[in-house]
Amino acid sequence: MLTVDFDLIPINSGERVIDIGCGEGRHSWYVCSKDHCTVYGMDMDEKSLQKARYVFHMMHADNIVKSHWHLLRGDSQFLPFPDGTFDKIVCSEVLEHVIDDEKCVQELVRVLKDGGLIAVSVPCFFPESLYWKISEAYHTNPGGHIRIYKENELIDMLTRNHLSLYAIRYKHAFHSIYWLLKCLFGVRNENALVPRIYQKFLVWEMDNERKLFRAMEGFLDNFFPKSVVLYLQKPAQQ
Repeated sequence: MLTVDFDLIPINSGERVIDIGCGEGRHSWYVCSKDHCTVYGMDMDEKSLQKARYVFHMMHADNIVKSHWHLLRGDSQFLPFPDGTFDKIVCSEVLEHVIDDEKCVQELVRVLKDGGLIAVSVPCFFPESLYWKISEAYHTNPGGHIRIYKENELIDMLTRNHLSLYAIRYKHAFHSIYWLLKCLFGVRNENALVPRIYQKFLVWEMDNERKLFRAMEGFLDNFFPKSVVLYLQKPAQQ
């Protein structure tokens, strides 16, 4: 399940791309399967990186990988790269976890090349606020969200750090419904029947990508999206 639309942040042959907070590697896998470039996936969670590494090796065995890839454990607030290293950056569902989000954004801008593009996604304000009100466990789980962003506040933080916004998209309304059910029936209750049934539908839908359900979710994204995705550019030096 991709959050970032790579038609809006196109990856070109030979470019360096970093997927900050890559988790198990969903965006990194996609880039590696499509473009001849160099992809770095970085995350704090070692187990997620191990899963990402396993999938990359399976992709190699199936001759799916077309790019060079590297996985590393690191903190997005202290990126171990020189200034202007990357042509493109993906930072999906990360800032809501980070203690010093301003420092994280400054680091992202620092390692992005002049003229480079970045996609940043966070949970949308309305559903996220609703989940917090319904269930304390939703945001007090280890590694959970520590803040809720209003869209204009996030845009302000990114633009005052010298990024120029060029597109906004809304994603994953079906997942908004899933997390609402989880909050209502118990975030830690893995045996709750209704969320389990709905989760099976989500997995089936993601595996099959039926046009009808894609269209339905696209419509619902206008009203109850799980995530907002901002696409920005670092100005080229004059």
